[in-house]
Amino acid sequence: MYSKTFWNERYASEDYVYGKDPNDFLRTRLPNLKKGRILFPCEGEGRNAVFAAGLGWDVFAFDQSEAGKQKATALAKEKNVTFHYEISDVLNYPYAPEQMDMVALIYCHFHKSIRTTVHRNCVRTLKPGGILLLEAFSPDQLQYSSGGPKDPDMLCNLKDLRMDFSEMNIEYEEALEIELNESPFHRGKAAIVRLVLRKI
Repeated sequence: MYSKTFWNERYASEDYVYGKDPNDFLRTRLPNLKKGRILFPCEGEGRNAVFAAGLGWDVFAFDQSEAGKQKATALAKEKNVTFHYEISDVLNYPYAPEQMDMVALIYCHFHKSIRTTVHRNCVRTLKPGGILLLEAFSPDQLQYSSGGPKDPDMLCNLKDLRMDFSEMNIEYEEALEIELNESPFHRGKAAIVRLVLRKI
């Protein structure tokens, strides 16, 4: 796990280190879904939360970094949207049962020692019929320099994800290589996994 200090230092620059534009997978999927309450764990500088708020979603986000929240708040003001943003780590966030219509996990990498717990908390906070959307680096990412953790225990493969989300229906899954161009920290050929799941 990366520490609060790590993320505060990364987000300390004036530039938005992962850009201001939303993740491409989220950008293509979210407009086609019925709007409701959406949760963004580990949201950092707010690019995805701001995008969802601009579409009319009721957005909830959290991150352990105060610097990330400050930049997310500034981006929301720039885009003239509002959302709820709390300071919390992934284990202590209050995942209230059946409150969210959607959870979006965009490059949220957790050590395998806590990953299943965090993922099941995300499922718990979804309403029946709720959607979970995920994009993350796979273990094959270790051969590339386009971003992500260098610890294989923090990378995601579809087999482990299916187990974590075993109580959900898989609507889409894919392991693929893409050309990332989100920021200097996410640029170049990348090995990723994508999932869309629905809570039963």
